[in-house]
Amino acid sequence: MSATFAPSPWPAPAAPAVGGTWHFGRELRLEGSGGHRTVLQWVLKRNCSITPRQLFAVYASLCLLAAAISAGFWMQGARIVSVFAGIELLLVGLALVVYARHAADREVLTLAERSLAVEQHLGARIERTEFNADWLVIEPAAGQGSLVELTDRGRTLRVGRFLRPEVRAAFAQELRRALRRGARPEHD
Repeated sequence: MSATFAPSPWPAPAAPAVGGTWHFGRELRLEGSGGHRTVLQWVLKRNCSITPRQLFAVYASLCLLAAAISAGFWMQGARIVSVFAGIELLLVGLALVVYARHAADREVLTLAERSLAVEQHLGARIERTEFNADWLVIEPAAGQGSLVELTDRGRTLRVGRFLRPEVRAAFAQELRRALRRGARPEHD
């Protein structure tokens, strides 16, 4: 019996940097009247393969195709086909509206000085919560792979729903590291 080893087509995952760049977040420099300050921001969003504008174009082409086909049946005397085509397109349109409504869902975490602001955009609803970084505890909500739970003096918020379960622990670790070091730039 023989074995052959081939190199993996995927690069090996990079080890988390200690004092290096951020894997999930990014540093932003904000200019203000008192000079500039650096904040850290994490944007966790859905992985949508099609934008709402592209989705509308696909739906419009589907409507045109269905109209052309049902017009052919209409001219042949099968008028009921047009009714069912209209009902089908209406239901597909409703499903696409529900999809498009949540295509831009995201969570934005911003660490500025000793405050962590969390904005959750879910459909038309936006919820904003601020935590004091000195009191913040970051733990998994239930166990390995669960949502990341932020707790500050009795208030609890779960984040990370747009991250794959296997990377939520790494995200929580990066967030803890950022809270320990504050919002100082990495490369000072």
